[in-house]
Amino acid sequence: MKKPLLSIDEPEPKKATRADRPPTEGFATIVDGHFKSEFDTADAAEAAGRKLKSAYPYLQIEIYDSAMKIRTLLS
Repeated sequence: MKKPLLSIDEPEPKKATRADRPPTEGFATIVDGHFKSEFDTADAAEAAGRKLKSAYPYLQIEIYDSAMKIRTLLS
């Protein structure tokens, strides 16, 4: 007698982001030249960058706009 095969619902694989390539949409924080976190809005990216800058003032933090492909340095 054959046993029925069990089917397990597997979650879809997550889209892996690469740290050496800029994001294709939205905004990202760049810490000391490395892409770190991605955000949907510029305000969210800037808030995260300022929080990081207040904790670690010696870091160079930039906000990357993928639509215009420009970096803005946080001071």
